[in-house]
Amino acid sequence: MAHILIVDDSPTDAQALKTVLEGAGYRTMVAEDPNTGMALAKQSKPDVILMDVVFQGMSGFQGTRKLARDPETASIPVVIISRKDQESDRMWGLRQGAVEYLVKPVRTPKLLATVKDLLAKQSSGSA
Repeated sequence: MAHILIVDDSPTDAQALKTVLEGAGYRTMVAEDPNTGMALAKQSKPDVILMDVVFQGMSGFQGTRKLARDPETASIPVVIISRKDQESDRMWGLRQGAVEYLVKPVRTPKLLATVKDLLAKQSSGSA
């Protein structure tokens, strides 16, 4: 069973993602900020990380960049999920190391298809 780490400081948004993912059979963990998310990623080695952007202190962009550059977590795909919906935000997120950028509210089929695709790439060795 795949393990998904959700990094989001909104309890409502985190719970919505958690409900959808667990309903599809995934195990989830939630971190309320990028620092906690990075620590949990190193400790639990999730299969996918879903990262919000707007936090107090370190942004999700900075957290994504740190995860992508750390040898312990670089192989874990990060999907940014944010309300920031400008093309420049999307491009910046991808440049920081995210493999996908989704805009909130994410439709359930899109979220599940994205996670399934990333897991399939990992299992085939092309992630």
